[in-house]
Amino acid sequence: MKKIWDEEKQTYIRAAISRNTDRENEVLKNRLEAIDWSVLEHIERKETVNERGVFAPLQAVEQSEIASRSGEFRELGLKAIRDGKVGAVLLAGGQGTRLGLDKPKGTLCIGEGKQLYLFEQLICNLTEVTDEAGAFVPLYVMTSNINHADTVSFFEEHRYFGYPKEYVMFFVQEMEPACDFSGRVLMSSNTQPAMSPNGNGGWFLSMIRAGLLPELKQRGIEWLNVFAVDNCLQRIADPLFIGATLAYGCESGAKVVRKADPYEKIGVLCTEDGSPSIVEYYEMTKDMAEDRRDDGELKYAFGVILNYLFSRKRLEKIAKEHMPIHVVEKKVPYIDENGISIKPQQPNGYKFETLVLDMVHMMRDCVPYEVDRSYEFAPIKNLHGVDSLDSARELMKNCGILLS
Repeated sequence: MKKIWDEEKQTYIRAAISRNTDRENEVLKNRLEAIDWSVLEHIERKETVNERGVFAPLQAVEQSEIASRSGEFRELGLKAIRDGKVGAVLLAGGQGTRLGLDKPKGTLCIGEGKQLYLFEQLICNLTEVTDEAGAFVPLYVMTSNINHADTVSFFEEHRYFGYPKEYVMFFVQEMEPACDFSGRVLMSSNTQPAMSPNGNGGWFLSMIRAGLLPELKQRGIEWLNVFAVDNCLQRIADPLFIGATLAYGCESGAKVVRKADPYEKIGVLCTEDGSPSIVEYYEMTKDMAEDRRDDGELKYAFGVILNYLFSRKRLEKIAKEHMPIHVVEKKVPYIDENGISIKPQQPNGYKFETLVLDMVHMMRDCVPYEVDRSYEFAPIKNLHGVDSLDSARELMKNCGILLS
């Protein structure tokens, strides 16, 4: 089989090889041989993958119903936790660069007069549930190749914030190569091709490749609650959320918040060609954004907050069926044919990603579960302004969380 470095078009790789010592080339070729290059084939069908179907509104389990059925939902959820059927997956592969932090985002101090870390607060949120259930929930922390060592050492340094070490597992997100618009693989160094994470839909495949599937089965885990690191008010393994999904007999659930206005920049849970899906805010037409029900509420009213519950068995089937690969234009730093480092100011290449919205769309059904954004939605994406550390601190104080 022809090796990728033998292809004439791969000028960046071939230039690196010509500069390298024999030892460096041995390292480079070992890395190149470990990569599945079939991902490059998706460039030719990138437009097809991004095509969307016919959208329709999807009614949520709203807060009024949750309140009236809270006893039923809570009992079902707590039983699932006590029976060891629930695991949690923390997506924590990012760095806190936009927050002025050259470390994993979860190591950000969100306290004011005292040390309170983002990771710590999330563990506190989980502990509230496990204290009520009287049983621990296994926590799987997805890191990246850049922050794995720092994340693990941070947890160890802080003694897992009081959570039992045997219930915390770490795994690294899979990476995919990046290329320019001509399909030439970009190089980040003389011995390393430019690589990027496989998207927010790649977490389960990364778990499988990390060898964690037998572990999930051995523990008897049937449900995985996946959530993002940047929302410090995430309710993790929420018994009511789990119970509602079970009560409706669905194989997935999604926590949603009521949109602040018709044009809020948030993905909305809906159906697409009859299956559950997410329509991004920029994909919505004016009619979709403004259309209202008879009671005056928006038809496309509920935005996702990256807190999902998925059936493990269904996830296994999806992994075998292969999720769609999205080809995304991005700015990719690289070294050129002369070995000079380039930091592009405009998109210069493709990254290959799987998306959670496709994971949702490949489920047979999904329960949109409405939560109060004042108590469960405080994303920290910036230091100041909208969705910032400042706004999250105000929300935490309103929730009674002591920051000083």
